Amino acid sequence: MRLELQYLPCLEYFTCILQYDRIHVDIEERYVKQTYRNRCKVLTTNKIDVLTVPVKSYEAGCLTRDVKIDYNQDWVRRHLGCFKSAYGKSPFYEFYAPGLLRIYQKNFAFLVDLNYELLTFCLKLVGVKKEVMYNLSGEINKSECVVNDISLINNRKGTNLFKYYQPIPYYQTFGNDFVSNLSIVDLLFNMGPEAKSVLLRSCKSQ
Repeated sequence: MRLELQYLPCLEYFTCILQYDRIHVDIEERYVKQTYRNRCKVLTTNKIDVLTVPVKSYEAGCLTRDVKIDYNQDWVRRHLGCFKSAYGKSPFYEFYAPGLLRIYQKNFAFLVDLNYELLTFCLKLVGVKKEVMYNLSGEINKSECVVNDISLINNRKGTNLFKYYQPIPYYQTFGNDFVSNLSIVDLLFNMGPEAKSVLLRSCKSQ
């Protein structure tokens, strides 16, 4: 399975990972702006909030591995503040938030390094043991058995247009109506050790 790296990915990204033994995250694919590569969605008091990691200017056709994070904007404080505001009263916030904070304090220069560290951390919390590796485009096995889903899991699809994910409601801090396919942090902060069970039940049969 070949995917791009995403920032605190949505649940479909994780249900996709669950259905393959080996995951290649391609860091030499062309960077596409305004996608999950540098943004995620969380549920706050009044609405769905989109959190974006600002990046420095880049040339057209830039490879994802070369995209640098822009720390001139105070985005880290905003993201951490949003997590606390949205999930501070959630059952498992106090258990997982310190680990996230330590990752943000590393001040990674490149977006792929931040995304990979966060992905590894979240997979560990969920309890998913998969072989996830960086893969350069030129090194990827061209065999037909390698599934290429670059950009398939994106933030521009309409409701219920999922290949790997079928929404299974779980407890959410705000609102009476369940909101599907948010960032993995929504599931982790609200469900803790039960997150994996929710993801397994959310896997769409292929």
